[in-house]
Amino acid sequence: MPLWIDSHCHLDAAEFDVDRPAVIERARGAGVTMQVLPAVDVASFERVRRLAHEAGLCYALGIHPTYVDRADDDDLDRLWAALQAQCDDPRLVAVGEIGLDHFVPGLDRERQERFYAAQLRFAHALDLPVILHVRRSADTLLKHLRRIAVPGGIAHAFNGSDSQAGHFVARGFKLGFGGAMTFERALRIRELASNVADGVPVLETDAPDIAPQWLYVKAGERSERPPARNEPAQLPRIAQTLASLRGWSLEETARQSRANTLAALPRLAALEART
Repeated sequence: MPLWIDSHCHLDAAEFDVDRPAVIERARGAGVTMQVLPAVDVASFERVRRLAHEAGLCYALGIHPTYVDRADDDDLDRLWAALQAQCDDPRLVAVGEIGLDHFVPGLDRERQERFYAAQLRFAHALDLPVILHVRRSADTLLKHLRRIAVPGGIAHAFNGSDSQAGHFVARGFKLGFGGAMTFERALRIRELASNVADGVPVLETDAPDIAPQWLYVKAGERSERPPARNEPAQLPRIAQTLASLRGWSLEETARQSRANTLAALPRLAALEART
């Protein structure tokens, strides 16, 4: 059976409270042997750390751009303290999920940039890669990356242009592909997934979000049946889309995406080597 890494999964989300152990077991049964659990706010720091240790997974600490408006100014200090406290934890593999969201209306963009730049500085100081939220914000994210160097990472759920993708890759980033890639109308994402260099794509579910095509429920039908929950066990089927787009076998897709994720997250590579 091919072995997979889900490079982005919010296993701590409330949607998994009713059956989290079963979700983890289904993932393992599907060959998903590792998940990266990024925090989204200060309240989730301890949850992702504890889950990673209990389930043999790994985690990242950061403040998500859509949570910045509800964060206290002191939350950056709390993040820095948490990163320093856990910096020797081999299961802490990145600063994340951080970035910018220029899609959701009403968010304070200036405040987002201030939090993003501060978190890049934390990553630089601790020599940690970052997990980036990139939503109609690639150019501004890159502007800050030119000013504050970090050791690469993953541009999660990437949906930018070829040129923007090239700039992220040149700075040591891998690009995350997940459920959105499975929709035939997602032409730009599918073209990127098809054409980027072999050493670039990593696989992710973003569970419980970004459901793949076979789980998606149209807005007009949601009164009759609720949207299906995405979960990490869906990763191998998502991977079949990447394999088809690139002309890879499923085994080659597992091997290459896994190698790319380990290259993006050196602490995870070291952790895997020890286990």
